[in-house]
Amino acid sequence: QVQLVESGGGLVQPGGSLTLSCAASGSIFSINAMGWYRQAPGKQRELVADNNNGGSTNYADSVKGRFTISRDNAKNTVYLQMNSLKPEDTAVYYCNAYVYTYSGSKYIWNAYWGQGTQVTVSS
Repeated sequence: QVQLVESGGGLVQPGGSLTLSCAASGSIFSINAMGWYRQAPGKQRELVADNNNGGSTNYADSVKGRFTISRDNAKNTVYLQMNSLKPEDTAVYYCNAYVYTYSGSKYIWNAYWGQGTQVTVSS
């Protein structure tokens, strides 16, 4: 089994900053992509940013220049530094990881999600 645990959400004023963390643990042989998604009330879950272990990084247009994703592969942890936060960034943020894990007597690639952390941007 693989678990992703997020932390760092909360309430922040517009223009403020927050850093989210997500640590993966459990039966992990390797991790390829790690990323962050978000879901606002009444909307579909959307990609915020992701990072391929080969180095490529993708950002949603709405967060480019404000958010930065980074990884600590030794700790199986991904971070999301969020600056210049806007009310429209308010959402539940979910961590996602594509993991090479041992399951059912074999190694497989599988995607895992964290439980989500609330980010609220409001004055």
